[in-house]
Amino acid sequence: METLSCQAGIIYNFDKAHKPIKSVASGTTIEVETFDCFQNQIQSHDTVVDEIDWNQINPATGPIFVQGANPGDVLKVKIEKIEIGEQGVMVVGPKLGVMGHRINEMQAKIIPVRNGKAIFNEIEIPLNPMIGVIGVAPEGEGVSCGTPGAHGGNMDNKMVTEGATLYFPVFTEGALFGIGDFHAAMGDGEVSVSGIEIPGKVIITLEVLKGVSLKNPMLENNEVFTQIVSAETLDQACKQAAEEMIDRIAEKTGLPIYEVTMLMSAVGQAEVCQIVDPLMTARFVVPKWLLQQLNIELI
Repeated sequence: METLSCQAGIIYNFDKAHKPIKSVASGTTIEVETFDCFQNQIQSHDTVVDEIDWNQINPATGPIFVQGANPGDVLKVKIEKIEIGEQGVMVVGPKLGVMGHRINEMQAKIIPVRNGKAIFNEIEIPLNPMIGVIGVAPEGEGVSCGTPGAHGGNMDNKMVTEGATLYFPVFTEGALFGIGDFHAAMGDGEVSVSGIEIPGKVIITLEVLKGVSLKNPMLENNEVFTQIVSAETLDQACKQAAEEMIDRIAEKTGLPIYEVTMLMSAVGQAEVCQIVDPLMTARFVVPKWLLQQLNIELI
């Protein structure tokens, strides 16, 4: 299996104008290497955060051209395995995250990863290796890798982890897939504006789905199926994610909207992904046991 190094090419925005660094057939499994979100610039506590190059933030390895992908298709991305580095970093600073109005200077903290734990001072944090930036080129102008949207991007969804499968609407030929911004662990909200940022490698399988359409990304794992939406406010993102999920289930089952709405109120979960990026991201989560009882597949 081929490994695509981050040295082969990175992007700082998702854009259909980018030249691909790799072309693969639908169904290809490939290993992709990534920098951390600071492009590995912070290596010790002595790093002066104010002096790092802030133009090198949130690099994604890519783009990868997926043969056969065309506008209106769906790109299926199966996350087979995630491998993270041995050292992560977190930052806080003025005007960053939910506490930026009370923090007066940039601070960085190196966090070692040992024996399956992230070590914060002497606190052992369980690992949840996950991917913050993942997506395809958007329909219109390019979008910074720091911003989420219908194309995916910086969704910072902690469910984007090993074993998950994501589905992205395709807006341009080849999809132009990119991936980066790994975290050793991150809580819902990513309230400081950083998880435990860390470089890594991921094995993914890329597949083009024909005859399927999406407005926004979806994700599934062994237990749940989720609709992901980014919007200007968290309220908008939560409500739109719920509405898109309700519409999809109603279409698949033929049930009236009012009954599907009742079902979603009984068993669906509105959850936060992140509240610190230029757009807020939420997910609406439905258990697979319900989909099995309804005898439907959402994709």
